[in-house]
Amino acid sequence: MEIRLRPLEFEDWPAVHEWARLIDSCRYQAWGPNTEAETQAYVREAARLWHQKPQTSFPHAVIADGEVTGVGDLHLRGGEQGEIGYGIHPRAWGRGLATAVARELLRIAFEEHGLHRVYATCDPRNVASARVLVKIGMSHEGRMRENVLIRDGWRDSDLYAILAHEWSPTTTPGG
Repeated sequence: MEIRLRPLEFEDWPAVHEWARLIDSCRYQAWGPNTEAETQAYVREAARLWHQKPQTSFPHAVIADGEVTGVGDLHLRGGEQGEIGYGIHPRAWGRGLATAVARELLRIAFEEHGLHRVYATCDPRNVASARVLVKIGMSHEGRMRENVLIRDGWRDSDLYAILAHEWSPTTTPGG
C-alpha cells in the first residue's frame, strides 16, 4: 500500500474525527471515542508541535488514496530513543497501511534523527497492532502490567523495540 506522511494540520481535524469518534478506533486506547471538540483540541495541539523548539514530537497525517486516512507519530524520548504510534481509519484496516506507516516512521527515526532505539507499545489484546510491530522488525521485550487506564479498567502494555543496527531501509525482518 502506498502512503505519504505530511505534518498534521488543524484543517485535518474533520478527517481525523471520522475515525477518532469510533469505538473500534480507540478500543485499546486511553482516549475516545472523541467528541468534535476533543478531536479539534488533539489536532490543534499536534499541529502546534511542528513549531515547538526544540521539536520532539512529529505528528503526521497519513495520506492514502488522496485523503487523510490516519495519523502516525514519532516522539523523541531522549537518550537517542524514540517512540512510534499510529492510528488508521477502520475502513482502511487490513490493507497494509499501518505497516507502511510504521515502516516510514522507523525510516524517519533512524535516517533523519539518527536514533539508536525505537519502541512502541500496544494492548496485548490488540493482535493486529502487535502483528504490525513484528512485521517491521521489532522484538517483543516484555509486558508492563496495568500501566494504562482505559474504559474497561487497567490494561497491560506489550513493549516492542528495534535497534538501529537491526533495521534496514530495504528489508525489514519478519515483513
